[in-house]
Amino acid sequence: MALSADTRNARALAVLRIGVGAFFLIFSQYKIFGTQFTLHGGFQFWINKFLREGGAYPFMEPILRGFVLSHATPIAFLVAYGELAIGLALVLGVFVRPASVCGLIFMLTLLFSSDYPGSAAPVWQYFGASLSHSVFALCFVSFLLGDAGAAWSLPGRGARASSVGTSRR
Repeated sequence: MALSADTRNARALAVLRIGVGAFFLIFSQYKIFGTQFTLHGGFQFWINKFLREGGAYPFMEPILRGFVLSHATPIAFLVAYGELAIGLALVLGVFVRPASVCGLIFMLTLLFSSDYPGSAAPVWQYFGASLSHSVFALCFVSFLLGDAGAAWSLPGRGARASSVGTSRR
């Protein structure tokens, strides 16, 4: 018997959710299990690189220089453990909406901190320069708009979660 369109869509969104979560777990692991990023200047290296190479949008430069670099160690830990929390939430299918809000804010922050193509760039280059962050941002928007935790989530999400992910119609 064929699966319903709702079930297929829930499963497709779950595959995307789990895949994005796996990426975030990979992104977080070296930051958490090592100390280079959080305690030995790795985070500051990236912020300074964004500023030095002109990757930051002009409105972000004073924020990066003034606030972010002044509080680099706590923000580095926030980044590392935030990526871990987002990854775990997405892979397990719990707190998907709050994780997606945080992920969207994080991706927009990274986009405006590192993806500026320059003031003379044509409009299409703004989109091309932002691919590393805008694609993840669109995934988070999709998780917010849909019921991304409806299939293949931890038990306890309610009857709908288990019936959508496993029913056949």
